[in-house]
Amino acid sequence: MNENASNTPKRGKGGRAPKNDPANYRYSVNFTAVEHARFLTMFEQSGLQSKARFIAARVFGDEFRVVKIDRSTMEYVTKLTSFFAQFRSVGVNYNQVVKELHSNFSEKKALALLYKLEKATVDLVEIGKKIQELSEDFKANYLAK
Repeated sequence: MNENASNTPKRGKGGRAPKNDPANYRYSVNFTAVEHARFLTMFEQSGLQSKARFIAARVFGDEFRVVKIDRSTMEYVTKLTSFFAQFRSVGVNYNQVVKELHSNFSEKKALALLYKLEKATVDLVEIGKKIQELSEDFKANYLAK
């Protein structure tokens, strides 16, 4: 039995590797209901993931940042990004249509279809300008605050 034990490779203890500088010192703080609500509000505004890190940052005077998320702003930016992607895909489709017109239709028919496409493009440019104006208004009114 001893011979079998010596032939088996040695295995590590397993588990997590020990930290170089473990945080072993703990303190307890009691809050009233009002203080606890205020603490939670400050913690949520900080954007930190850990309450312990938040408390340590406050105790040692680290910079306290407030991260505010405006749902309407996020929705606007999301929709604008989605719309821009669609706008870009229209440009790709435009190029493909022009290539197909030149290769599959007579010159007269291609010119007639290109004329219609040009009118639609002018409308698209107007919409693009409106989007840009709305974005500039948004920057001026909401991001300046």
